Amino acid sequence: MGDVRVEHTPRTVGTVWGLLVLNTLGSTGAETIVPLPRSLIQMVTMGALVAAFGLALAVNLRLRGRPSAFLLLLSLLLVPSLLSSADLSAGFGALFRCGRFAVFVATLWLLSRWWDGSTTFVRFHIRWYFLVLCSVAAGLLLSPGAALPDLYGGRLVGALWPLTPPQIGQYAAVVVGLAVLLVLGRHTDRRSAALVIVPSLVLLTLTHTRTATVGLLVGLVVAIGSMVPTSSVARRWFGWAVLCAAVAAVAFGSLLQAWFLRGQTEENFTTLTGRAKVWDALLDAPRSGAEQLFGVGLGDKSFGGLPIDNSWLAVYHEQGLLGVALVTGFVVVLGAVALLRPPSLARACALFLITYCGLASYTEAGLGDASPYLLHLALAASLLVAPAAPPAPGAGPPAPEPVHRSVARPARGKGVA
Repeated sequence: MGDVRVEHTPRTVGTVWGLLVLNTLGSTGAETIVPLPRSLIQMVTMGALVAAFGLALAVNLRLRGRPSAFLLLLSLLLVPSLLSSADLSAGFGALFRCGRFAVFVATLWLLSRWWDGSTTFVRFHIRWYFLVLCSVAAGLLLSPGAALPDLYGGRLVGALWPLTPPQIGQYAAVVVGLAVLLVLGRHTDRRSAALVIVPSLVLLTLTHTRTATVGLLVGLVVAIGSMVPTSSVARRWFGWAVLCAAVAAVAFGSLLQAWFLRGQTEENFTTLTGRAKVWDALLDAPRSGAEQLFGVGLGDKSFGGLPIDNSWLAVYHEQGLLGVALVTGFVVVLGAVALLRPPSLARACALFLITYCGLASYTEAGLGDASPYLLHLALAASLLVAPAAPPAPGAGPPAPEPVHRSVARPARGKGVA
């Protein structure tokens, strides 16, 4: 893919991003108000991916892109995925997941043409995930019993689309974190941000998700801390946040502890709700040399019928040590590039996303396959791309596209979405 010049982002690109969000929602979760067959959900999510690739190709027929270490390493991750899935020991589903992963990565390559270090894709991200959260809120209003089932201990689930509490918590935390940073960077007004942040925080609280809550808090500390040297607003927010956290820890320590324990026994809490037992069994399982190197093939991120709930062990299980090395590579590269960038809003957003995904990777799977976590990291990569240089003086205009032209975005207000 060749170099690109500075250009406006077509509105179609935002639609493609939304289709990628839809594809990564998954097909399993809570029972919905209107029962949805899993085959129908899979058809919708896979159709969204195919449509995303088709639209991305339609607006980028010349296959222009912004090469990056993140995309290169992500593409190389397809190698162990394919090698481990080719012998069909994990069934035809593994090859199907490899194909899905390949189309997902190819779509990101096509979209990279418009990665320019701006907050354009941040707004896409907030808009589409907030739309998902709106569907969760609608389900809660329509049927509180279905949205807060006893099966999940009264935690919020998706009653219209099958979403689990950790999924909803993840989406809410990312939306809140990015919206807060846009306010601090003065890229949106407080009223518009409040309309997104307040309901998202309410939904996050109802999910009772510890990983998302801790990831949001730590991610914001890292991101806002990176803005402190150059932003007086960030310094004020950071100071007030530290003060409020100290007061809350003293005044509501017992309540916070009870919320964090979530009624679990000490043994259940120390084993991370049984996750540690699955992890120990996975690591103790005998493996051949090829399985250690390349894994057993892309699956549903489970072992012995139980969810792995750890990105690194899931990658080791399905893509082997080579997969772990590649995932470590693109996470470390993103973190290093973010730390080397001068302070800016784009850098702060990228640091928030990298920190959040890094923390969540301990109790959630998704870094080795098409997932919201890879989409978060792709957004971070788009924010860390150096802006393209404008055309040299006296240079002619770029050659027109053979079929489709890039359409300039309409003027917007300073809303979050």
